[in-house]
Amino acid sequence: MSADQAYSLADIELLAELPKESLQALEKRCSWRNFSAQEQIIDRQSTSRDIYFIVTGRVRVVNFSLSGREVAFDEIPAGAYFGETAAIDGDPRSATVVSLGDTTVAIMSPETFHSLLIEHPKVAFSLMVRMATIIRTSNERIMDLSTLGANNRVYAEILRLAKDDVSDSNTAKIRPIPIHGDIASRVSTTRETVARVLNDLARKGLVKREKDALHILDMTHLSEMVEQFQME
Repeated sequence: MSADQAYSLADIELLAELPKESLQALEKRCSWRNFSAQEQIIDRQSTSRDIYFIVTGRVRVVNFSLSGREVAFDEIPAGAYFGETAAIDGDPRSATVVSLGDTTVAIMSPETFHSLLIEHPKVAFSLMVRMATIIRTSNERIMDLSTLGANNRVYAEILRLAKDDVSDSNTAKIRPIPIHGDIASRVSTTRETVARVLNDLARKGLVKREKDALHILDMTHLSEMVEQFQME
């Protein structure tokens, strides 16, 4: 974002119900930074407590195993936010956040964020809903890792990615087409396993790769396959 462009929080979903005057006041209390692709924004275990609002771009939340293997937790698009946990409890960061492309963020101090939540209960409630969603998703992933084999975890992840774009009762599309390495990182397996599973699903007529999307042709069958086999 160039210096002569106005910075705005108008497209941040968490702040959507704020009066215009309140939003403008918050904008003045934020600092603004631009990040290039693959640039680290937050380092795990750092003691910073600011919350970040994504104005443009997209980020990935990751951690690293003792062997150095990347484990991806989430990808967060423009209009969303991250860093709220440390802003609330004051503990060190629990994950690393990296920009996936040119990204502009608004950085709000924890003190300003606390005042925002106290003065605007609807914002606080929206934050609670978001954190409840994170807890539910984490519980699902823990169950998958504990009870499912690698192939089944890939099936489950495809269903999760597809749930936001269900075109009818039994088909859906994932846009953009998911990268094998990203799926592998989320479900703790290898790129080769993900490629093999997707090729097998395509041969069975359950998925179809299109120009800009992965088309899920039978959500019901894929759901049944998730728990078809015991963990390897």
